[in-house]
Amino acid sequence: MPAPQEVLDLAARFTENLAAYASGAYNEAQLRREFIDPLFRALGWDLDNIAGHAKAYKDVIHEDAIRIVERD
Repeated sequence: MPAPQEVLDLAARFTENLAAYASGAYNEAQLRREFIDPLFRALGWDLDNIAGHAKAYKDVIHEDAIRIVERD
């Protein structure tokens, strides 16, 4: 089964701009919104629970961010 065109387009865009995405200015939230979420949508995942499933049956369960602080 070939990859959907949307997935191929995302991969091409990422490859073309890899230096910008690898810089410290590009953060996790931007990566998720511009690449990860569209990738899963292209693969048929219901990221926003549009189907209205109960938590146990959702495709994705969003969790709070965890911040780890190093101590000396």
